[in-house]
Amino acid sequence: MKRDQSSTSTGGSVGAYLLHRAKPHLPPWLGVAGVGVLGSGAHLMWGDSVAAGVGLTLSAVALTGATWWAGRETSAQRRLHSAITVAAGSAWTTGAALAGPLSGILPDTYLMGGVVLALSWNVRMALRTSDGSAPESADKGLLAKVGLAKARIGKTEVEPNRVTAGVLLEGGEQTNDDVARALVRIASALDLPQSAVRYQPDPDSARRGELVIVPKDMLGEAQEWAGPSLPGGSIADPLVIGRYDDGSPLMVWLPGDAEAGRNASHFLIAGGTGSGKGDAALNLQTEILSRRDVIVWLSDPKAFQDFRPLLPAYDWAVEGGAGTEAMVEALQQVIPARTGWLGKHSYRQWTTAAAEQQTDPAHSCRPDRTACGCPGMPYMVAWMEEAANTLRALGDDAFTGIAQEARSAGVSLIVSLQRPSYDQMSTSTRASLPSVIALGCDPRDEGFSLPDSVIDQGAHPGAWGNRKPGYCYVVSGGIDPERYASPGRTQQFTPRAVSLMETLAQWAVRNGAVADPITAGAARTVAGRAYTGRHADPDETEQPTPMQPQDDDDTMTGSQLDPEDAALDPEQDLPGAQQGDDGPLFGQSTGHKPTPEEARQLFARALEEFEAAGQMVIGPKDFMDWCDANGYSRPWVSARLRDAAAEGRLQPTNTTGRWRIVPTLTPA
Repeated sequence: MKRDQSSTSTGGSVGAYLLHRAKPHLPPWLGVAGVGVLGSGAHLMWGDSVAAGVGLTLSAVALTGATWWAGRETSAQRRLHSAITVAAGSAWTTGAALAGPLSGILPDTYLMGGVVLALSWNVRMALRTSDGSAPESADKGLLAKVGLAKARIGKTEVEPNRVTAGVLLEGGEQTNDDVARALVRIASALDLPQSAVRYQPDPDSARRGELVIVPKDMLGEAQEWAGPSLPGGSIADPLVIGRYDDGSPLMVWLPGDAEAGRNASHFLIAGGTGSGKGDAALNLQTEILSRRDVIVWLSDPKAFQDFRPLLPAYDWAVEGGAGTEAMVEALQQVIPARTGWLGKHSYRQWTTAAAEQQTDPAHSCRPDRTACGCPGMPYMVAWMEEAANTLRALGDDAFTGIAQEARSAGVSLIVSLQRPSYDQMSTSTRASLPSVIALGCDPRDEGFSLPDSVIDQGAHPGAWGNRKPGYCYVVSGGIDPERYASPGRTQQFTPRAVSLMETLAQWAVRNGAVADPITAGAARTVAGRAYTGRHADPDETEQPTPMQPQDDDDTMTGSQLDPEDAALDPEQDLPGAQQGDDGPLFGQSTGHKPTPEEARQLFARALEEFEAAGQMVIGPKDFMDWCDANGYSRPWVSARLRDAAAEGRLQPTNTTGRWRIVPTLTPA
């Protein structure tokens, strides 16, 4: 009994399986049977009617035409196959209705033609459901819509919220540039934002690449800053400043890494008003200041509006004006000094070992190659916030030499401004800042922020403007080039972050690096007491006080000057001495002329006053108040400036009419 049940069960299972597999192939055969029944029935009704014959003939033609019209959205092969099938079936039905289904060749045609047509549809169905790809896919239809009909979709990888498809273009007719131009149409066809579709061309082929589609924007909800990613880590570790649109962390690197083949990075941070440039800067600065082996110099003409909670953590901070001039001049002296130290200790570029005390004989500066024990040299970041002000004051190439030479000295230059156009920044400086954090901007300014190759891949910060604060593209060494066109978003700083920023600053005061003797010494030779420095023990000295900005040029012209001086240009050299110019303006009898010794003493005291106030870069306009206070004329001061430069007390800067005070030596 059990054996019989088992046999019955097995037989039933096999039969059900075969029926299930056969069902998809039955419709063509049912259609052939239906045509036979329809032709026989039509003969019984209209076999002797001429009018019916005409009507059936016209109906067959109309049905065939309707089938051809309805197949316009399908592939060419399917359209033709369908039209042939309908035409054959309707023609046999018409013949059978008029002459009879068993007349002449109609029975043979029905049996052979019907079987062939049914089998052709079965074969087509089998090919479509096999492991091979369909002759015409939805992807192919999409490419045809956007003008890439001859392109082919290759291997496709589907990840959470990311689809990557290989694209092969028609050789000799299409190039990767055609795909770049079609990206906005692809986004339109998929009903996605333009930034959700990008194309990564194959560097070894002009007609191969990968189409990347991110259907869901995971950056829509802002992520609040919750603290640095690696407090106490090294500056050589990645700095996490946000996340990409697929949820992965957005990371950048500053120092170079020979093993990874990565050079040290200078950064340009560019974005229009309201684009979130301040939050992007805070993300990067808090990451930097939380590392143990780096010091930061900051110039911020906005009086530390965004960075005041972090102020104690900076090694040197100035608000712009003469302070920034002194910082730029100091950088030009610090860089060769640091490069020389690294070279003497056998470092081709800065590494984490350079920040430690030099106990390795391989990095000794002694001729006998025994361990020298020299203090380490921390990495250095020079941050120029709102750099447009500095560039206007110092010239559009103010940072050119620094950017070109700083990397080998273990220094990264970070320049932040709204519009990095070539009328604000020289082409040499822009070329020396290949790494960029590009936030929302005017569409016309995209080319100033990002390389053309990245824009061709689908990056368009102009599409955001100021509507999506924090959205950005990041191009830098260490990042996979395929990520360059992937949008990211920096973390948001709210009022709740202030207390944590203050805590971070105090941590940096107690645990962060301090300037090494080489860096500090070179800075003081240029800036003197204007360079404050930061000490490891916060109780050892008072916290540095940021230098206040000096009057800009536009505050010393026009109506703010005395009427007799309104037409003067304060940056121009003063005219030569005229008869009577040596007479004091006030307080002394007419005709008094100071002796050469008195002149040197008076001017020396003036320079000491400027130096004591921390103003290390001066020009003729800075002596206007001093002339009025001391009763001497401007031509007399102009002559003393020339004498001081000849004696080495002043050094010319890169800006015409501006001089750097050479600090006086302090007795030991």
